Amino acid sequence: MVATDSDEEFRQKVTGTLVDNIIHAFTSKPAGQSAGLREPEPEQIVFQGTLDEVQEFFIRRQWTDGLPVIPPTIDRVEKFLQCTDRLGSEVVGALLPENREATVWNVAVNGVMAGCRPEYMPVLLAAVEAVSDPFFRIEDAGSTPGWEPLVILNGPIIKELNVNYETGVMRVGRQANTSIGRFLRLFMGNVAGFRIPPGTTDKATIGDTFNVALAENEDVLAELGWESFSVARGFKPDENVVTVQSVVYATAPIASGGDRAREHLDTFVEVFGGAMSTWTHMAVNWGKFFPLLVISPSIARVFAKDGLQKKDVQQYLYDKSKVSVESMERLAWQGGFTGFDPRRMVEEKIISPVYCESDDPKRMVPVFLKPEWIGIVVSGDSGRNRSRGYVQNHEQGPPVSRRIQLPANWKQILQAGQH
Repeated sequence: MVATDSDEEFRQKVTGTLVDNIIHAFTSKPAGQSAGLREPEPEQIVFQGTLDEVQEFFIRRQWTDGLPVIPPTIDRVEKFLQCTDRLGSEVVGALLPENREATVWNVAVNGVMAGCRPEYMPVLLAAVEAVSDPFFRIEDAGSTPGWEPLVILNGPIIKELNVNYETGVMRVGRQANTSIGRFLRLFMGNVAGFRIPPGTTDKATIGDTFNVALAENEDVLAELGWESFSVARGFKPDENVVTVQSVVYATAPIASGGDRAREHLDTFVEVFGGAMSTWTHMAVNWGKFFPLLVISPSIARVFAKDGLQKKDVQQYLYDKSKVSVESMERLAWQGGFTGFDPRRMVEEKIISPVYCESDDPKRMVPVFLKPEWIGIVVSGDSGRNRSRGYVQNHEQGPPVSRRIQLPANWKQILQAGQH
């Protein structure tokens, strides 16, 4: 490992094994392609046996996330297809690194396997559309930090599908939140190709487990006169929207108290801004950074009582959260960015000139690149004073939103699903 080698160890690795490893990489089979295995066609019966035998077969083929799956039988998949007006053969997008087509059919297959209900199908399709956007850079999902996608939901569909937006919102347990989050991780393995080692494209150093889907409490937003996360991203208040973004790590739970906004905001700066500061070098290096702050309704009410909107919270966090250039440069070097150069980024007008106003290494600069790039979602237990921050991985997995396309018979589908 270059970052932990001495000069002599580094020299020996370059002269001794580097060339051989490069040759091996270019002459080996691509990750995820096993000898003698052909990809199944849609509607092809790939295996017949007992439930236990099916599980073992899928595990051997690396078609699971390590947990038991629901066997994607033809009749189960067809029930999912009945919850969309789109044909099973329709291509939703192409997912790198294995450049495999995402289709309505294989979305349904993975939805079945993840334990989703058929009526979740429109949400699953929108999530796949989001990660298929080249701007999302799905090809980087196996990078060293080991980031995970996070699905954020807005709109009436939250209640229609019984998605949790209150106590324990980010815990596994509610079927909709858990299975939708699991689906996307499963889909990224089976279609994009990010499977567990050995010999795969997932190179996360440590990594994390999948995130459950996060839904915003839009009842509280209406009470406070606040706009939703999706409206801030350009959608109408009554539209059903899926947003997907990367998450590298989460802060500790942020406990803040007081009946004035300033008391909570200063705690946010200290804990949320402090946690984000260890990733600012990545933001500056790539010119993108979209951290997310999830705040409980009780704290949002304090802000609203003091006349603050979400944009005011964003601006305060941007203005007050600072990191020293010295710290930023040290963390960049240790992270492998030995050519870290904020001045070049400023000259190319990728980041603000505030990062290079002097040569003093101890000068303090903003943790966040832009106030409007700080996402805020109101969710969680209304009776608690807790918040949590989520660090987004710069240009890898920036937030991408898609409107959820509902089928013409959506009301009938919901009525049928309630029985």
